[in-house]
Amino acid sequence: MKLTEHIKIYRRGMAALWRLSRNEAAFRFLGAVVEAVTPYVPIWFSARLIDAIAAGRPAGTLALYAGLTVGLSFALGLLAAWFKKRMDVGNAEFSDNLAFSWSRKVMEMSYSSVEDRDVALRRERVESETTRGYNFYTLRECTQSAVLYLTRIAVSVSLTVPFFALGSVSVWMKLALAVGVAAAVAWQMVLYSLSAGQVRRLLSRVADVNLHVGKLDELIGDYAYGKDIRLYGIGEGLVQKGLELSMTWARAFNRVQLCAELLDSLGKAADFALHFVVYLVLIYASLRGEVSVGSIAQYVSCVTLLLSASAGVVRSVQRLAVNDGYLKRLFAWFDIPNEMYKGTLTVEKRDDNEYYVEFRDVSFKYPHTDTWALRHVSMKFKVCEKLAVVGMNGSGKTTFIKLLCRLYDPTEGVILLNGVDIRKYDYDEYMSLFSVVFQDFRLFAVSLGQNVAAGTDFDRARADECLKRAGFDEREGTMPKGLDTPLYKDFDKDGVEISSGEAQKIALARALYKDAPFIILDEPTAALDPVSEYEVYSRFNTIAGDKTAVYISHRLASCRFCDKIAVFDAGQIVQSGSHDALLADPTGKYHALWTAQAQYYTTEPPQ
Repeated sequence: MKLTEHIKIYRRGMAALWRLSRNEAAFRFLGAVVEAVTPYVPIWFSARLIDAIAAGRPAGTLALYAGLTVGLSFALGLLAAWFKKRMDVGNAEFSDNLAFSWSRKVMEMSYSSVEDRDVALRRERVESETTRGYNFYTLRECTQSAVLYLTRIAVSVSLTVPFFALGSVSVWMKLALAVGVAAAVAWQMVLYSLSAGQVRRLLSRVADVNLHVGKLDELIGDYAYGKDIRLYGIGEGLVQKGLELSMTWARAFNRVQLCAELLDSLGKAADFALHFVVYLVLIYASLRGEVSVGSIAQYVSCVTLLLSASAGVVRSVQRLAVNDGYLKRLFAWFDIPNEMYKGTLTVEKRDDNEYYVEFRDVSFKYPHTDTWALRHVSMKFKVCEKLAVVGMNGSGKTTFIKLLCRLYDPTEGVILLNGVDIRKYDYDEYMSLFSVVFQDFRLFAVSLGQNVAAGTDFDRARADECLKRAGFDEREGTMPKGLDTPLYKDFDKDGVEISSGEAQKIALARALYKDAPFIILDEPTAALDPVSEYEVYSRFNTIAGDKTAVYISHRLASCRFCDKIAVFDAGQIVQSGSHDALLADPTGKYHALWTAQAQYYTTEPPQ
């Protein structure tokens, strides 16, 4: 990575820290300055106190120096503690805003990106790195350290400058001391660069290992997997896999750690050698009568702090350089564009609900694949029609619905609403036309009423009515708090665990509560028992009302309630028409599917 790119990433990172919490950033760096200055108060005043004692100064002067040493140190300690408390408050704000930034980014992404496995893996990696303290966390900590160490370097240099004005110390000795300090700093840079390179290569090699370990921990800790882990005895295998991955990481880390310790020892050896030289020079100057006893203590302390601060700056800069790779990956994820064109046209609000939808030669394939999920699909339907979409698994039924709802845009062809390309409509307004219950719908660990309304505030009478229409009213009557009963136990120990069939009814009630012109049901009875399934079928027209209903199913018995049936096969519409008309064609796909299913409901025993 070039220097200009490092600078660009660093500036963007600092701007992000400032946006996430100005208080946290400001008090963190102000606190670093106070922390850096604090050690120099006793160093300077102690030197003056020692010289005053040696010179036989009055007791009042000695008491003044002692009082200033203690008083200023105490004042700086109080100020540092106040900054720390303010920083802690800002840190909570920082963490909350960072978490919200993640959530907001996911919500603003196009659905195609959310569903893209490559994007999901990238997110998991940067989230894992954030949890382990990289990107923003390393940026602020290293910048804080750099501010602290640079301040100490500045103060150390200012307090050491008088030594170089001494006439009794030769220019060669002064030059040797300056070169020694510079050489020690350069040596630290080389050593830490080697150590940081080792760590960087290690983390690059084990990035996938960390992801796999995280996934295993998540899987083992998820109660949803608990039954299968126990019944099939796979717990030991999962633990063994986790141990193997952890040992892979541990072995690699140990090798790098040994190398880092060796390099650190070499750096400390150079520091001790330089300290010895400093003592010799100062002793020589003291014997010549040019340096007081107190000044010796001052110079030695300042040079010691200068060397440690210089090494600290080197470490901070090197860590920042390594961390820029993590920040770059983080920013790349946040920069994933939403490529869904969001039009500006207002969706016409029609009192007569005369909405016409047309698929005109639509083809589609998912990202990162060359296989067509839909191919040359053309059909038209209008509001109040009950459309059934049927076919074998993988025939393109759900993809058809995703395109209709504009979760994806067609790869080829166009979808029209009242003769207008749906991409030209305002995206959010167009989405408001649809109430959908997908196969993989999700309920949330909030109250029953909030799940139905998909919001915190809701009309209780309306929510009750929708639950009743969805066939959930009896179960609701057994819930201890009615609509206020929390679902699941994620946030409330009194939460109610519901079955998949009950969850499907709640999802259906949520679709009804939205009261959109189009209601789309993707396998709405898949998790229901036969009695509940029959109830949904028999009340299908009542549930749909005057809405356009698109009903996806592989159970052809449901199609008898629909006005029109579209039969999908291998991503194409191979037949369309009414149930009776399609069943009358013995050579058609629908007849073959119907016959295949009907054999399981015959009253004749198998031969």
